[in-house]
Amino acid sequence: MDIAYIPSPSSGVIHLGPLPLRGYAFCIILGVFVAVWYGNKRWIARGGKAGTVADISVWAVPFGLVGGRLYHVITDYQLYFSDGKNWVDAFKIWEGGLGIWGAIAFGAVGAWIGCRRRGIPLPAYADAIAPAIVLAQAIGRWGNWFNQELYGKATDVPWALEISDGANRDSGLYHPTFLYESLWCVGVALLVVWADRRFKLGHGRAFALYVAAYCVGRAWIEYMRVDEAHHVLGLRLNVWTAIVVFVLAVVYIVVSARIRPGREEIVEPDRELLGKEAKDEAKDAKAEDGDAKGAGAKDDDAPDAAADADAEGSTDAATAKNI
Repeated sequence: MDIAYIPSPSSGVIHLGPLPLRGYAFCIILGVFVAVWYGNKRWIARGGKAGTVADISVWAVPFGLVGGRLYHVITDYQLYFSDGKNWVDAFKIWEGGLGIWGAIAFGAVGAWIGCRRRGIPLPAYADAIAPAIVLAQAIGRWGNWFNQELYGKATDVPWALEISDGANRDSGLYHPTFLYESLWCVGVALLVVWADRRFKLGHGRAFALYVAAYCVGRAWIEYMRVDEAHHVLGLRLNVWTAIVVFVLAVVYIVVSARIRPGREEIVEPDRELLGKEAKDEAKDAKAEDGDAKGAGAKDDDAPDAAADADAEGSTDAATAKNI
């Protein structure tokens, strides 16, 4: 007899009065707000300006959502493009299905565009928002709870997750892998904050630490899941992805620490000061151009002066001869 378990919601939709809000979408939106809020606090603490994180997120969030969905659809194409499936379902993001690997990769592209427009080094920005991103992941994972998806193997532990009968799932008690990953993400956020304060991480190393630590947890949690997935050499595709990304993150930390030790002193230049410097440079360039033209004019007058001198010399010579 089971005396304790985590119940699943009877519906994946939250009704705010007459307005229906899907639990999965709600968790994603809440995670984004928390990431922007906390990321803004860390950015200001690093010497940046208030509002910069929100401005850059306008680029990063849409790119991340598109990338996350693309990764999911590509790696689980059979769910949408095999016989009996409707390809239109690939666009139903509210039903679940965001790959963190694609979300981070495409989100980084969006963040790079936003940083470039403001003259901000992307590695410094990534270091500031790394704990905020992983906290957003911790919140977003609860969307899987609303959808009753991505659970683990059957179990009878007191914290087992109750799953009801539904499409492609059988009722029973399973490992709540969504909860495991959510708690792991909170731990990763705490680790990155501690390491950043202790070692003054810079030049993207705090972000790389987040990536490496997340991959460790994702590998063993992924191994517990029982949902359909592609396998390579006996391991789920996402396990291999976690291994490869982990190695790359560790290599980056080591190489970056040797090439660029310490952290950035200036993470966000003063735009007004930059504008003033640009105007001063333009003014100096204009002055130098004017001096060059003046020098050219003097050079043009030199032949005339020489001719006049020769003429005066000839006249004096003729006068002396006549005398």
